[in-house]
Amino acid sequence: MLRKLLIQNYAIINEINIDFSGKLNIITGETGAGKSILMGALSLILGERADSSVLVNKQQKCFIEGYFSTDQKPAVVAFLKENDLDTEDELILRREIGSNGKSRAFINDSPASLIQLKQLAGLLVDLHQQFDTLELGESDFQRQVIDALAGNEEPVQIFKASFFKWQTITKELAHLKTEKNNFVKEADYHQFLFDEIDQLNLSENELEDLEEELKLLSNAENIKSSLDSINAALNDADQPIVVQLKSLYQQLVPFQEYNKSIPALCNRLKSAQVELQDIADELAQINNHIHFDEKRIEWISQRLNDGFKLLKKHGVKTTPELIAIKNDLAKKLEQVLHLDDSIIGLEKEAAEILVLAELQAKKISASRSKIIPDFEKKVNGLLKQVGMPNASIQVKLTPTNLYEFGLENVAILFDANNTNKFESIKKVASGGELSRLMLSIKSLVAEYINLPTLIFDEIDTGISGEAAKQVGLIMKKMADQRQIICITHQPQIAGKADAHFYVYKAMEKEQMQTTIKLLEQEERIDAIAKMLSGEKPTPAALENAREMIFG
Repeated sequence: MLRKLLIQNYAIINEINIDFSGKLNIITGETGAGKSILMGALSLILGERADSSVLVNKQQKCFIEGYFSTDQKPAVVAFLKENDLDTEDELILRREIGSNGKSRAFINDSPASLIQLKQLAGLLVDLHQQFDTLELGESDFQRQVIDALAGNEEPVQIFKASFFKWQTITKELAHLKTEKNNFVKEADYHQFLFDEIDQLNLSENELEDLEEELKLLSNAENIKSSLDSINAALNDADQPIVVQLKSLYQQLVPFQEYNKSIPALCNRLKSAQVELQDIADELAQINNHIHFDEKRIEWISQRLNDGFKLLKKHGVKTTPELIAIKNDLAKKLEQVLHLDDSIIGLEKEAAEILVLAELQAKKISASRSKIIPDFEKKVNGLLKQVGMPNASIQVKLTPTNLYEFGLENVAILFDANNTNKFESIKKVASGGELSRLMLSIKSLVAEYINLPTLIFDEIDTGISGEAAKQVGLIMKKMADQRQIICITHQPQIAGKADAHFYVYKAMEKEQMQTTIKLLEQEERIDAIAKMLSGEKPTPAALENAREMIFG
């Protein structure tokens, strides 16, 4: 609810401070008095763009501030928390415009972007935004109206969750099927590559070990000849080196006590003899295991040849790399089997959710169909009340494939002249007809959902007399549950006000200024009488004004 509006240095407004009622606020005034300027100022704290030309005094900035009570509306509180703003009961929206045209926006004294200001304002005030007359022709708005009246808000949210889950699974399913098709196309080739490596049955580092063995076997005769020669020199020659060292050691042992260095030398000779003997033994063992084996060489050569071909084919250099490729191919082949399992599981899940979503959508469709006759009857009745006796609406549900709002499109069709030819509201409704049709629909919707503060700017265009009276009665009823601010030229509407504000021009400091005042009871009677009969109201007009206010 908008509790207070403060305006400074805007157009021909020097300073205005308005305290609004929580019910029906009526603003009247002569043409050109500044009512539209008032709305222009209000629109700035609702997120509209600013223009430095609105500054009267170029030495001072323009300042507009609105004080709202949030009533702890969940959507407002959620917005404030999401944007790290204070969630107190009082909410202050402020707009400042400098002489250079630059403007700044604030929410509870915290700097805010114009987008944030507009989003929050849309939750607080309906000034041709959330339920605009232009939106009346939009299919999404029309569906929202029917769902609001049918109490479908929660069922639609539950259905949308099911629908989007079904969509997500369907997309995932399509992706898996595409992936499977790609795998299947490559499966034969992958199987061929896998079999080719698997048939070779390589062990870890086998090719590297065989390459070393081949080098050994290829040089077996030369190696064996060298080993025989070394072994002979150490053990089997006429004077073997090992035997000579033993003899040298024995010759030196008797002289150990004559020189302190000789015992150490004896030990070294003994060690050398032992070491050479070990070398000779190991050489003998190696020699015993080295044999030139032509069949083995041929087998190794063939196996290396097969292995090297695969290394080259797969662009790798080692046996472990080739084995890793085989394991990767095995995983790819196994994936096809896993994909089949996943696809079967997702198909089952998608089918179950689709059945649930269709059931939920049918329930939504049924509740829409159920309230349509009553909605049409009530709106058509209200249209007659507001001076459109030949106008009527018709709600059409057109079946569609399942989409995020159910199984049908909702369209409100309009016939302005009782022709029984219902067409799109956009095509056939005039501006005045749209305004009154919107008022009729709003008055019904307001009973079911918590609309924000409603602002009607000259909704009475093109009506008078009884029709204007009925518009006033509808607004009065709506104002029992929410705040309404209405600018009007119709005395019948003004007479229904809980708070009547009068906009006028006055000379201040040799400048014409727009100002506003809250009218007392007698002032209201006089203002409405002037609306009825002119600047000098007749006794009959005054009596008529009293009847409009108190009758």
